Amino acid sequence: MSKQITIAVDAMGGDNSPNKVIDGIIHHNKKNKNCFYKIFGDEVKIKKCLGSNLNKNSYEIFHTIEKVEGTDSPLGAAKKGKNTSMWLSIESVKNKEADIVVSAGNTGALLVIAKLNLTMIENIDKPALSALWPNKKGMSVVIDLGANIECSEKNLIDFTIMGSSLFKSLFPNERAKVSLLNIGSEELKGNEILKNTYQKLNTKKNPNYEFKGFIEGNQLMNGEVNVIVADGFTGNVALKTAEGTANFITDELKNALSDTIIGKLSSILNMARLRKFKKRLDPRLYNGAILLGLNSPVVKSHGGTDYIGFSNSLSVSTKIVEGNLIEKIRHNITKYES
Repeated sequence: MSKQITIAVDAMGGDNSPNKVIDGIIHHNKKNKNCFYKIFGDEVKIKKCLGSNLNKNSYEIFHTIEKVEGTDSPLGAAKKGKNTSMWLSIESVKNKEADIVVSAGNTGALLVIAKLNLTMIENIDKPALSALWPNKKGMSVVIDLGANIECSEKNLIDFTIMGSSLFKSLFPNERAKVSLLNIGSEELKGNEILKNTYQKLNTKKNPNYEFKGFIEGNQLMNGEVNVIVADGFTGNVALKTAEGTANFITDELKNALSDTIIGKLSSILNMARLRKFKKRLDPRLYNGAILLGLNSPVVKSHGGTDYIGFSNSLSVSTKIVEGNLIEKIRHNITKYES
């Protein structure tokens, strides 16, 4: 029997909460009976959403009516005190009462409150946001997605180690292949920080990953690498560009198949393939950004997702715990520094 995994859940973060959060938990629990959910938020609203859809032995509610709003500044959210659903859920991980925390709340607030409560892993200077992207051959880990606008060579090397550790936790049977996101694939391209990081990663071989050099934006989805490292500014621009491109393609295909009789007939004949295409580009199935670098794992669900997306962030959380991510990062960072 699988070891029980305890997930602390901020039930009040994001749009349409706690409804989508509770529905996400119910959906996730159908295939994850080894999970126990510590749910933080308004008990009356949570119980109304739960009904009788979840075994009472699978969860515990911790009541608070205080929550972090989407409009709160990171500092303002922290100043609200220690009784918000976000703070309490993170604190439960700090106190070793839960294995991991998930929130769909304010990203800036989550970063600040997490850093206030959870210590950094030794020898790592800055935490970083990472996420999963689809590629032609499977999935990629992309790091950093906005936590650090400016990064040093040391930061990018740390992100390499953390990103490859995350990839191995999620996909233990695959080899981590790392590239630095740059304006060109040649060694002489890019700023001095990128070029110096390239030299260090290329010189010091590591058994935990294979360094593949630079990668350009138009190669992100080809599947030749599966861990993509960037500073937070570049990574966030790449993320938003990819999301916008996927939405554009989906909308244009939908319009092309619905504006003529031939298009409509074609869509009927190819319904199975179109569903597969739609599923491949469905952002809900890749929901769940991971804050790496802290001594306890923190997962950020997109605030605007629905229960399917939130359920996926819980699935990512389960895999992270099962894959011993934090121990992998500690081991790999120590090994690199030695």
